[in-house]
Amino acid sequence: MTTRTTYWLEYAWLDTYVEPGVAVEVADGRITAVRTEVPAPPPGAEILRGLTLPGLANAHSHAFHRALRSTVQVGSGTFWTWRELMYAFADRLTPDTYHALARAVYAEMALAGIACVGEFHYVHHAPDGTRYADPNAMGEALIAAAADAGIRITLLDTAYLSAGFGEPPNAHQRRFSDGSAEAWAERCSVLKERDHARIGAAIHSVRAVPAGQLAAVARWAEERRAPLHVHLSEQTAENDACLAAHGVTPTRLLADHGVLGPRTTGVHNTHLTDEDIALLGGTGTGTCMCPTTERDLADGIGPAVALQRAGSPLSLGSDSHAVIDLLEEARAMELNERLRTRTRGHWTAAALLRAASADGHAALGWDDAGAIETGMLADLTTIALDSVRTAGPVPRLGAETAVFAATAADVRHTVVAGRHVVRDGAHTLVSDVPQALARAVEALRA
Repeated sequence: MTTRTTYWLEYAWLDTYVEPGVAVEVADGRITAVRTEVPAPPPGAEILRGLTLPGLANAHSHAFHRALRSTVQVGSGTFWTWRELMYAFADRLTPDTYHALARAVYAEMALAGIACVGEFHYVHHAPDGTRYADPNAMGEALIAAAADAGIRITLLDTAYLSAGFGEPPNAHQRRFSDGSAEAWAERCSVLKERDHARIGAAIHSVRAVPAGQLAAVARWAEERRAPLHVHLSEQTAENDACLAAHGVTPTRLLADHGVLGPRTTGVHNTHLTDEDIALLGGTGTGTCMCPTTERDLADGIGPAVALQRAGSPLSLGSDSHAVIDLLEEARAMELNERLRTRTRGHWTAAALLRAASADGHAALGWDDAGAIETGMLADLTTIALDSVRTAGPVPRLGAETAVFAATAADVRHTVVAGRHVVRDGAHTLVSDVPQALARAVEALRA
């Protein structure tokens, strides 16, 4: 039975401009028609007042890191001391506690206008490294959590085999490791895609997958035409260790083992040489920038402008969830570059919104999402234009208002595949998201 709905958008961002009065007709989760110059809501239409964008895509998430919020802000330290605190929370996860936490985190994402998440998933096994009765119990918990929260997911099942170049997994990392790339592939090949879920692959980093096993992970993704993501050159220490072990940069190592390409996305890509940038751009390898995490961890500012000019498509992620706000990620990418170069205007607001929507969906294997166009998945995110942050500018500057003034708190509606998941700022499936978050985090502290 076909389900049909008409949404009337007070204002809609249609890729390059803002259009008033747009009717979007939806059948079975897809847009069947987009009609402009509709000054009043058609009879029976669902009304979305404010500025409606395509649903946002969070291209890089570690759901359990949400439990670290504020805890890791005490005192100082480095990325490496932060990692020790992260391990402490990872040690406590079970399939049930991970489902509860991820459900709440994904509901928080929906409240922020996010329609799809790329979950970079590496907590696979029990804390001592033994497999659960269902070897994919943790991944299945994440897939179920996304369904319960009403958003789509690309589960980027991650190969994580070593603690560093030539080092076995440490005590915290035993639950991450399958032992070999072949065993990893055997396990994650059992995962099944669903209407709301696609399965991709990830290489945690060049320090976590031995060079001789990189090609096996890349081959698994290539055979399935699946997205492949990898943490890349987030820290200079990783570059130094790779040079010492292999005599090349991490980017060159990935290139030499067939990992780069248009379905591959490097996450962070912070500390790159000119040759690295040329390799990534020349192969069409994407770049996922995570500015709020990169600044929280003092990683540095990556060469996003140079990467995009070289041919690397840009997407955005909230990564460790210091905040969950894709509008802030988009804004931060531009403002970081302004601080670095002391010049303004590296991206238009429209280009930043595309990174947060269409290009993010493409990086996650959803080429049929991220635009308000006929045939696309009916994902809609509506930003209030009458809040204390957004009131005042003329509606035709809605894209600039969304990127440079609005926050996740201004998201009024989120529609995912035609389903109204957030209505008037309230989640329709998870009744009390703050309480769900508080309970899930407290369970990990207990």
